Amino acid sequence: MSVSLANLGFPRIGDNRELKKALENFWQRKISESELNVVAYKIKLNNWFLQKELGINYIPSNDFTFYDHVLDMAILLGAIPKKFLVIENPLDRYFAMARGFQNSDKNIDLVALEMTKWFDTNYHYIVPELDEFQTFKLNATKIMHDFLDAKSLGINTRPVIIGPFSFLLLAKFSDSKIEKSTLTLLDNIVPIYEELFSALTQIGVDWIQIDEPCLSCDLDYTKLQYFEKAYHKLTAIISRPKIMLTTYFSSVEVHFDLFAKINLDGIHLDLIRAEEQLELALTKIPTNVILSLGIIDGRNIWKGNLNHAYSILTYVITKRNSQNIILAPSCSLLHSPINLNYEEKLDLKIKKWLSFAVQKLEELSLLKNVFLTKNLDLLKENVEILANRNNSSLNSQIISLEEQTKIKDNFFNRNSPHEVREKIQKEKLKLPDYPTTTIGSFPQTEQVRKARANWRNGNLSSENYNHFMQQEIQKCLNKQEEIGLDVLVHGEFERNDMVEFFAENLNGFAFTTNGWVQSFGSRCVKPPIIYGDVSRKSALTVEWTTYAQSLTHKPLKGMLTGPVTILQWSFCREDQPKSETCFQIALALREEILELEKLGIKIIQVDEPAIREGLPLQSKDWPNYLSWAVQAFKLATSGVKDETQIHTHMCYSSFGDILPAIIALDADVISIEMSRSQLELFSDFSKISYPNEIGPGVYDIHSPRIPSKEEIVSLLKKAAHIFAKNKIWVNPDCGLKTRSWNEVEPALKNMVSAAKELRCNDS
Repeated sequence: MSVSLANLGFPRIGDNRELKKALENFWQRKISESELNVVAYKIKLNNWFLQKELGINYIPSNDFTFYDHVLDMAILLGAIPKKFLVIENPLDRYFAMARGFQNSDKNIDLVALEMTKWFDTNYHYIVPELDEFQTFKLNATKIMHDFLDAKSLGINTRPVIIGPFSFLLLAKFSDSKIEKSTLTLLDNIVPIYEELFSALTQIGVDWIQIDEPCLSCDLDYTKLQYFEKAYHKLTAIISRPKIMLTTYFSSVEVHFDLFAKINLDGIHLDLIRAEEQLELALTKIPTNVILSLGIIDGRNIWKGNLNHAYSILTYVITKRNSQNIILAPSCSLLHSPINLNYEEKLDLKIKKWLSFAVQKLEELSLLKNVFLTKNLDLLKENVEILANRNNSSLNSQIISLEEQTKIKDNFFNRNSPHEVREKIQKEKLKLPDYPTTTIGSFPQTEQVRKARANWRNGNLSSENYNHFMQQEIQKCLNKQEEIGLDVLVHGEFERNDMVEFFAENLNGFAFTTNGWVQSFGSRCVKPPIIYGDVSRKSALTVEWTTYAQSLTHKPLKGMLTGPVTILQWSFCREDQPKSETCFQIALALREEILELEKLGIKIIQVDEPAIREGLPLQSKDWPNYLSWAVQAFKLATSGVKDETQIHTHMCYSSFGDILPAIIALDADVISIEMSRSQLELFSDFSKISYPNEIGPGVYDIHSPRIPSKEEIVSLLKKAAHIFAKNKIWVNPDCGLKTRSWNEVEPALKNMVSAAKELRCNDS
């Protein structure tokens, strides 16, 4: 019996976000393609050697990507929509698929491919776009180069790819009218995988990791037949690498009988999210199939319970004493910050409880060492740290517990139904049909970021910082009024992040200085850490919101991040149910909202882009989650008067299957990202009678391209086929902080012009 170590994927942003900086410089043509490739090579090199030094036996390759691994898979399979073939350079074409592209000189205007959430994470993937009779063509350049580069350094890697089953389920047909499943393309795509296996075998690949995360979702019999058909073909190839079928994020125990029929070499199971599947796996999965045990959490940042992990390992060994075992993180470490050692300012008491990507691999190495030496004393430090955390006074704060006792049944409902509130709000606000607004943030220029950093570092006085912020808000309001927006925002220049900013003014949160995690492309976030009970320690948004409202006669939205999103986009404590933590956050936000209302803010937006993201992968678990998620939002927002208009914003998720829950939120206005999908989500809304007002995103803010007035008019006309004109708002997909003013201003002017044209046409 032997124990090996594997990693399923390593963060690709670089220790100091080198990839982000290089990408943005490349997009601005400040560096060349060859210079970008040098940065990428250094990151991969560092990752490979680090994992080798930590004793990882199965080191992944092809887990690095310039933008997104699903987009990379589309390139590997030759699934490039024809409209992008006008761009000759492969890398420019790749980025055009991810971000869109405009060149007026060459009359090229390409909308980016749709982007949505990777299962229940805050990572966004690019949705492959396929034709009804799609043909595929192998392009294995990247995966082979990565393997050979590592091999030349003496590192034999295990290439990572997305399996054909999940790739097709994650993709969509370019024509939304096609009703058949993308899985009908299976016969077209499997030969490309066969060709890839042959090519990898020829260059010396021993193992390949095939990720099939869709196996963790609800699947009907027909879909599983497609899976079985594909893998019977792939495993029947005589000359191929050994296959490690990798699942994660939920239990796959319902498929164990199916796995037993297929000639797999290994299966990876997520035992953090679904430890209960292990017992059945030991019974159902043949002993000649190597088990990869995901026993270190790849999704959170708390130290693993190594004593428990070791007990799992020893139990598995007693049941499968004739077979090798692999220990691994539960999923790719893409979702984890890189290295805890970089955190020099973090409270040492809390720091001891944490484990980032490097430390997670160290935990695996320690487990292997304990197995080899049988020295259980090596686990004592971990046991002591976990005991210290469990008994720490930092976990509980009396003030928050007192606040929870104030919750009453009437805290969860507005005073009047929406149809009553709507009449009152229209009379008070006096907005036109198709009112125009933005989602919240405006461009955060280098000067804004520098001023905020200098203030935080003590290099800029509070007086000078406040003066600077007042000037930025005034300029932002002036521009919004010049553009002609109906409902304004203050611009959010004081906010470093839509979650971290709020967390800094709440008890129970800790913060890192370098705990970055990739969200998509060059976009990285630094999730705060919820270690204890949450309560409001000071006003969150009141000062700058009320100041901005004092400068304009137009209505101005107060902007807050919702309780579910603050929860989901933080690394959350695990010693109590998430619902309890979410209610604590909701109570803190409720205080803030009521204070904003008291000070004259008539419109308050509470963003919940993560509410769909948090939905469990299997429908049997949906009712419980949706119940407390909806209640948390309502707890935060239901204390206001009828005349106060509550907005919420959601983006980059599929909402069709949770529309009853969205209706139950009872927000007066909901804005939803829809531009990349050309308002496809409206097909879901058309199936119900959505009672409240809605703002379909008509401007893709994650692309540098500027939508024309005609394009926006076309999208709004689609909306008008489903909703009454007095229920449609006009807004971008999301906040504008990552865009430049020279992109934002013309796009918003086109948006306002489109709204005015529709008003004229309807008059």
